[in-house]
Amino acid sequence: MKDCTTSAPAPLISWQEAQAIGLSLAKAVTAVDRLPLAQATGRVLARPAISPLPLPPFDNSAMDGYALRLADLAGTGPWHLSVAGRVAAGDAGMHLPQGACLRILTGAAVPSGADCIVMQEHVQRDGDRITLLERPRLGINIRKQAEDLPQGGEVLPLGRVIAAREAGVLAATGAANVAVFRRVRVALFCTGSELRDPGEALAPGQIWNANRYLLGAALQDPWVELRDMGAIPDDPAQLAAALIAAAGWAELVISTGGMADGDEDHMPRLLRAAGGKVDALRISIKPGKPVGLGRLGDAIYVGLPGNPVAAFVTWTCLGAPVLRARAGIAAPGLRFSTVRLDADLSRRPGRAEFRPATLLPPGADGLARAQLMTPTFAARIALLARADGLAMIPADADYMPAGHLIDFLPF
Repeated sequence: MKDCTTSAPAPLISWQEAQAIGLSLAKAVTAVDRLPLAQATGRVLARPAISPLPLPPFDNSAMDGYALRLADLAGTGPWHLSVAGRVAAGDAGMHLPQGACLRILTGAAVPSGADCIVMQEHVQRDGDRITLLERPRLGINIRKQAEDLPQGGEVLPLGRVIAAREAGVLAATGAANVAVFRRVRVALFCTGSELRDPGEALAPGQIWNANRYLLGAALQDPWVELRDMGAIPDDPAQLAAALIAAAGWAELVISTGGMADGDEDHMPRLLRAAGGKVDALRISIKPGKPVGLGRLGDAIYVGLPGNPVAAFVTWTCLGAPVLRARAGIAAPGLRFSTVRLDADLSRRPGRAEFRPATLLPPGADGLARAQLMTPTFAARIALLARADGLAMIPADADYMPAGHLIDFLPF
């Protein structure tokens, strides 16, 4: 007798479990580029940055004022000192004579013998003499050597993305060149015989390919090398060829569409047929239950839904952290902020929901208020463009009153 039974679908797993699976797959690239600092913006540090000198490298003045020695201020004042010279930034080797002061400018090295700097607004100057009415404190207005960072101290940790602040501190330590991870090779293709690029004419039943440009824009990071393969028709042979070619070149392969249970949803089967493995497929997330994480050769595979909003949400919550980990970025997970619900929320529990929301001005407690958009939004990309971020509604939540604290993922 023919066995007509079918296996039950795998149970849903939480988005947190799926993210953990993806991160466990995402070993950082190991190849390293050594780049001039000016060319390293946006790249990921492949080594901790260590300072070869202390910061500041010498005691220097925090103010325009006068460098003096407290021991020269005898009695109760007022005190009168002669101005014996001037010290500007870049001057070196200056010494403070006994019983005198030196005019000093911000950033200048503190002359030997001086132990405090009085800002110019706190003295009266008459020709080559100043008068002080109050005794200054020892060390006032002196930036001490190494108070920011000792020699040999870690400037930046492994896995830090070099942005403006990072570039500034690297330059301050004299780092002309930096070691960064090689860019991650990412291949992207969209599945669907109905897809056309903007600018092409649409036949009945066809749509323009929003996902190609949505994800293409999301992948414009300096640490990504993107290969955009365009749209592939719903033909198993063509999809298999695209998948194998992508995995042969890339460290991360992304596709959209073809992940559900329909007649033209081929991607999980094709991944397995090519020798790959599906590590997570049925994920308790809304929108985006038809999303998968897997492997093919040395490449990680991220299969996203075809609906643009669902593709964006699942990429943001699941795919992007995997890519950041693959790039070697430290702490690649999501960074939520805390906001309050603007109105009561009632819903059917079951799946965690990432709902587009706009932010309203904060209340008396300083927390912004999230105004949730309509619960039916999986294909409403125009609505997504009006949102400020995604409000995360836990899977078991059926009711939350106005003012309830929730996690919010800003765009």
